[in-house]
Amino acid sequence: MEVWDQLLQGFATAGTPINLMWAFIGCAIGTAIGVLPGLGPAVTVAMLLPITSQVEPTASMIFFAGIYYGAMYGGSTTSILLNTPGETGTMVTALEGFKMAKSGRAGAALATSAIGSFVAGTIATVLVTLCAPILADFAVKLGPPEYFGLMLLAFTTVSAVLGGSALRGLTALFVGLAIGLVGIDQITATVRYTGGVPEFMDGIEVVLIAVGLFAVGEALYNVLYEGKSEASLNRTGRVHMTKSEWRRSWPAWLRGTAIGFPFGTLPVGGSEIPTFLSYATERKLSKHKEEFGTVGAIEGVAGPEAANNSAVTATLVPLLTLGIPTSVTAAILLSALQNYGLQTGPQLMTTSSTLVWALIASLYIGNVMLLVLNLPLVGLWVKLLKIPRSYLYAGIMVFATVGVYGMRQSAFDLFLMFGVGVLGVLMRRFSFPTAPVIVGMILGPMAEAQMRNALSIGEGKWSVFIERPMSLTILLIVLAVLVVPKLMRRRV
Repeated sequence: MEVWDQLLQGFATAGTPINLMWAFIGCAIGTAIGVLPGLGPAVTVAMLLPITSQVEPTASMIFFAGIYYGAMYGGSTTSILLNTPGETGTMVTALEGFKMAKSGRAGAALATSAIGSFVAGTIATVLVTLCAPILADFAVKLGPPEYFGLMLLAFTTVSAVLGGSALRGLTALFVGLAIGLVGIDQITATVRYTGGVPEFMDGIEVVLIAVGLFAVGEALYNVLYEGKSEASLNRTGRVHMTKSEWRRSWPAWLRGTAIGFPFGTLPVGGSEIPTFLSYATERKLSKHKEEFGTVGAIEGVAGPEAANNSAVTATLVPLLTLGIPTSVTAAILLSALQNYGLQTGPQLMTTSSTLVWALIASLYIGNVMLLVLNLPLVGLWVKLLKIPRSYLYAGIMVFATVGVYGMRQSAFDLFLMFGVGVLGVLMRRFSFPTAPVIVGMILGPMAEAQMRNALSIGEGKWSVFIERPMSLTILLIVLAVLVVPKLMRRRV
């Protein structure tokens, strides 16, 4: 009963007029960002991180969370109507959704996408409500060796899964780790890796790197390589489903939710994997296999969309209870918490319970808001696609510049941001994933501290990491993540 009492208190906090306003703004911006091709929640949250210096913590986290799952709702619109995923998690939706739109059933595809997102998001939020306190209680019992192992797992899985190759992913990770170590050593208080630059004494701001890599890098890349691309838009039609489409959709929604939630709680590279698994499952179980790849099967839209939103909601479980992000947007949300001086990890549920439960309650509220925003107003969101790309990316550059300059009023920060933006363009051009850079930068110093604490416990012996059963188990999983894919490829 204690969980439900805390959730009710969370609703009381999230239901205040000011927090409802931030939730609605976040959901609206998130939907718009999801609709616009090439953008995503990571870019948007990174660009808006400077507001953490002006807005109180609960309101800003509700706002950022609204952007996060709002983008997942909106991303399906361009996948269905343009065959251009607004978010990577909606790539699979395009496979059948676009074919449904081409055959005149765009309305049904948009409806099953929006309703499936609502169903999956609501069920996943209930699971977050139940799982988060249990995992937090368990996490309190873990020591420095186990936490170092968990962070090592996050490093290897995000690097190995997100990149085109494990080598590129690990290279990006080491770039992030190197950036994270710049500044003053947390334990010895000695200055390191600053190159004599005074501005690096306090370390390099995560906000600056995130804005440079994602917002500036995205804008520059599109101007240089994709600025002239155009796409034809299918007609939307009336957003509704027939009885037959309802019967075919609801089992896919439930299966997609069940597939997506576990993947969201683990550091395995975001929502791409569960959406592909859901699509494969629906294709195998469907009684209408002839529709897949031809006129478009509605199950191929319903299942992946549910898996996508379920996985996104589930990322809050490890973020809030362990302080470990399982996606790049979650990593930037972790940065927002750190900007407020909040200690992430199992103690967050105790020390900042008001914020945590208000955030969870806002997920329930946001799901209802997003259903209202997506079903009746889909025609309005489609009009955003008519915005010229040049205006859109010019606006991003302006917001990024103002946001970063506003943090410390430093011209040096602006030069560094644009330099990082050029790095982001090069990384994307040569297929290096950018997510491991942010994960390495945020978790690197934390992993270093946990490693040194563990060695202190073990009196300088590295065997401390294999003497404890849980730590050994995690290290074996890390080894499996690195080795098993290579063995599977050789066997094939």
